[in-house]
Amino acid sequence: MKPIIEVEKAGLCYRRPHGFFKGSRSDFWALKDISFQLHSGETLGIIGRNGAGKSTLLRLLSGIISPDRGKISIKRGLCTTLLSIGVGSHSTLSGRENAILNGMILGATKRHMMENLDQIKDFSELGDFFEQPIYTYSSGMHARLGFATALQVDPDVLLIDEMLSVGDKSFRDKSAAALRGRLKSGKTAILVSHDSGTIMDLSNRVVWIEHGEIVKIGDPKVIMPEYEKKDWSH
Repeated sequence: MKPIIEVEKAGLCYRRPHGFFKGSRSDFWALKDISFQLHSGETLGIIGRNGAGKSTLLRLLSGIISPDRGKISIKRGLCTTLLSIGVGSHSTLSGRENAILNGMILGATKRHMMENLDQIKDFSELGDFFEQPIYTYSSGMHARLGFATALQVDPDVLLIDEMLSVGDKSFRDKSAAALRGRLKSGKTAILVSHDSGTIMDLSNRVVWIEHGEIVKIGDPKVIMPEYEKKDWSH
């Protein structure tokens, strides 16, 4: 089966100020020679410690930034949506207004978002806060609104950055169940999470990244036990 996304030796470099002299900089490669494929209907888990490059990889896949070397090939017409706390949020607007605006930014029509506001409000469980400016929201409330909005947009590929590990257990369980429903209908997702249970439960394959490089790719049942036993003190 031909992949819908193919990453070939992709690398991303950040130029950082270095030393006391003006113009002195050092290069930091956040990602180095990353290669993998994503197929339709698959959920790909991305694991690694903080700073490993997981969120940077999702930003590349969403088109927010471009690789400095290598290439990322995405099937023509494919819609990828990055779901991350605070992404695309306007703090002075209400949850309702943000849901409409962010849905349109993610590719839905205003009419579609207006017609689905009740579902977004119900799924997010925000109650009266749905009408309040989101600068009053906690990180968990941001996650609820973002996930509920993205579900109604229903992109071809959902890129999820730690969202399923935020909030109370009942909402995490509901979000995971909603994602399972997407997968059963043939949808596709890439999931970044530190929650081993979530990765094991939802992922078909896992990409393990450390220091911007791929350590292993394969079956979660094989890779996750090895990852959890890793001695991070060295």
